[in-house]
Amino acid sequence: MQKIKTQIAEELKKQIDLINPDTGLDAEAVSLMMEYPPDKTLGDLALPCFKLSRSLRRSPVQIATQLAEGLSCDAIAECKAVNGYLNIFISNDFLSAKVVSEILAKGDDYGKNDVGEGRTVVLDYSSPNVAKPFHLGHLGTTVIGHSLRRLFEFAGYKCIGVNHLGDWGTSFGKQIVALKTWGDTTKIEENGVDGLVTLYQKFHEEAEARPELFDEARAEFTKLENGDPENTELWKRCIAVSIAEYQKTYAQLDIEFDYYTGESFYTDKMPAQVERMREKGLLKLDDGASIVDLADYNMPPCLILKRDGSTLYPTRDISAAVYRHDTFDFDRCVYVTSAGQSLHFAQWFKVVELMGYDWANKLVHVPYGTMSIGGAKLGTRSGNVVWLKQLLNMSIDKVRDVINEKNPDLPNKEQVAEEVGVGAIVFNYLLNSRIKDISFDLEAALDFNGNTGPYVQYTYARCCSILEKATAIPESVELSLTEESESALVKTLSRFPEKVNDALSQYEPSVITRYILDVASAFNRFYHDCQILSADDEKIRNTRILLTKATKTVLGNAFGLICLKKPEKI
Repeated sequence: MQKIKTQIAEELKKQIDLINPDTGLDAEAVSLMMEYPPDKTLGDLALPCFKLSRSLRRSPVQIATQLAEGLSCDAIAECKAVNGYLNIFISNDFLSAKVVSEILAKGDDYGKNDVGEGRTVVLDYSSPNVAKPFHLGHLGTTVIGHSLRRLFEFAGYKCIGVNHLGDWGTSFGKQIVALKTWGDTTKIEENGVDGLVTLYQKFHEEAEARPELFDEARAEFTKLENGDPENTELWKRCIAVSIAEYQKTYAQLDIEFDYYTGESFYTDKMPAQVERMREKGLLKLDDGASIVDLADYNMPPCLILKRDGSTLYPTRDISAAVYRHDTFDFDRCVYVTSAGQSLHFAQWFKVVELMGYDWANKLVHVPYGTMSIGGAKLGTRSGNVVWLKQLLNMSIDKVRDVINEKNPDLPNKEQVAEEVGVGAIVFNYLLNSRIKDISFDLEAALDFNGNTGPYVQYTYARCCSILEKATAIPESVELSLTEESESALVKTLSRFPEKVNDALSQYEPSVITRYILDVASAFNRFYHDCQILSADDEKIRNTRILLTKATKTVLGNAFGLICLKKPEKI
């Protein structure tokens, strides 16, 4: 649709120039003014002429009337001036010929663009804390982050995915105390992450009665920082066990990372950045701690060093950003974390700017809302968690039960059950605007009716089934649209490239998820209203087969942007 909008905008620009050639507007500006009407009776595109009233020195009604009288091009079937709006109806024959032929010609490349060619984006996402399993609260950063990576790659960017593991800090001192006090250090690999988190929770239970355990934890972490051999060995084994566990979940989600570089990786890189802050006169002492005062920017001070000289999260994040810029020369470095960390990122982004790094404006924080269960905050320490691997397995089991009941002879049942079961959880999450707080409802997530992952995956499988049954799929044909649902489907398919751009500009995968529902809904209306393979007229039958093929292509391309698999049979 964007190409058609551009063509119409160019013709509109000519008509606007006839009224006043000195507006300074170009065709791109006119295109950005155009809207999609909420009601199809108002046209396929609309130009709100009040936006032109000042520059053309006329009322919106006069402008709309004059444009409607003068506008003419082969893409337009009709123009109407209504209450200051220019409502434009696009020719169905023109639209179908342009859109469907482009989809079929480009295939897997339909919707792609090259705006990112020659540019690099570093994405920091997922980043679980070592020695703790994935719980539902980790889902947001993981699937939002990877969807953004897919979107950037679709737009031609080179993407570097970094898993910034939480593998440093006093929490590791707690883990070491727990291992030495209540665990069996010879069985770390055998007990796995589940064993480690049980010990971590044990530490906090015991510390309620024995607060001196926190002092022990700080002492053990100090030993780790100083290279104590025993603590270093325990630390390395915990990291190895954790990554092995995480990679199982990542495999189910079809996610890979280029680097697992946790906080500890930047330990030897922090002194240089602290020294740069000193040289710039940024560091101040506050009750023994080193801070950067951000009062002039309406923010609390950014803590850089504790009183004992140890580092904090901002110190590590600043050092990581410098390393990534020096290593990858990024056009953008994107951090996907909860909205609760927004102040933290605003603070250290500002510090990077004050340190004189001219690339500070390339740092981007993409926040998302909180995940809770019945309104209660998720937390490993409190035990109020839903382990993600358990949730995924429950969903897979349910899909398997449905398959055994409805289609027991389905080939590759286990593979399909996993693709649909995992897809149900991912789709359920990415359907929401990322900034929205979510109170997780297990029943709703596993509801396989309505606006769900299984629904859109079944629609994709339906397209595959129709094409498989077709005796022949024409390479091209002069399309003959005879039903409103056919035209509506083509118009929906035409918007995919714009939706990709919108999702990327807003850092918002839900734009794609909701669009997928629009495509599935439009196709299923078409499927209900129109005979496809049994249509008597050959031209109509071929048209509908190609519409089905185009739908399959667009759904498949969109699925890839939100990490949704494409089962051809369900």
